[in-house]
Amino acid sequence: MNGMVPEMPRDIEVGLLRAFVAVSDTGGMTSAGRLLNLTQAAVSQQVKRLEDLLQLTLFDRSQRQIRLTENGERLLAYANRIISLNDEVWGFMTSPHFEGEVRLGVPDDIINVYMPPILRAFKHSWPRVNISLTSKTTPELLELLNNNEIDLTLTTEQTPGSPEQLLLADPLVWVGAHDGEAHKTNPLPVAFGSEKCVFRSAAVKVLTQDGRDWQFICQSSNMAPLYATLEADMAVAPFMARSVPEHLKILGDDCNLPELPTFYVNLCLPQAGVNDIAAEFAKIIRENFRSRFPMAA
Repeated sequence: MNGMVPEMPRDIEVGLLRAFVAVSDTGGMTSAGRLLNLTQAAVSQQVKRLEDLLQLTLFDRSQRQIRLTENGERLLAYANRIISLNDEVWGFMTSPHFEGEVRLGVPDDIINVYMPPILRAFKHSWPRVNISLTSKTTPELLELLNNNEIDLTLTTEQTPGSPEQLLLADPLVWVGAHDGEAHKTNPLPVAFGSEKCVFRSAAVKVLTQDGRDWQFICQSSNMAPLYATLEADMAVAPFMARSVPEHLKILGDDCNLPELPTFYVNLCLPQAGVNDIAAEFAKIIRENFRSRFPMAA
């Protein structure tokens, strides 16, 4: 023995890791603050405290959008695991002992945009509750809800719901391939989801009012064929603006396409007989939308 006292391990506050992950997920201190319900300065301070504790630089701040450094990338997976375990323990020890299944409906064109953090948050709080996820068009989901085949559902509608239902307002936009030419074609090639797609009637209405000649190119309830058609520059399609994937482009005013209306993401529950698990899930959904999109509702 050389007589040296081994250095005691230092504890990392979960709140510091939560701020770090939020900045990584959102790409900025301000947007992370919205997600965490903190000020931009508070988030920046927490990230700085974590960097000082580890004596490492976790973000490259030289660009307009901050990015993870190599050390930040190394930390990210561990940070997510620690936060997940913390939330699981907290939910297990403090929440009612819910077990069973909750049946959630989500329109297929918005599921990838909004649901991953919501599903993760619910699973952390209620680890013994199984989530059964159904993805269909809004009319189909509302029918399932009325038939008591699902417990709650998100919808995309042209009419905003009540203050308790309304989650987000988002304009409908035309979408096509990057550097595409499909929007210049006459008749205009248009791709839609299934016949029950709620965007279809809105798009057809504005095209008709504009006197634009158009034709169907693709109609599918599966998003993969629709994406492929658009990427191949075979057609244009209506999307909610926030749901446009990076591999596609919002077509601007210079494309001379008629303006589409605003749509709304609503949260619908049965008029009677809402079970406790569904009520808790609805609460998490509302809180997530309010934190991520503060101008919504």
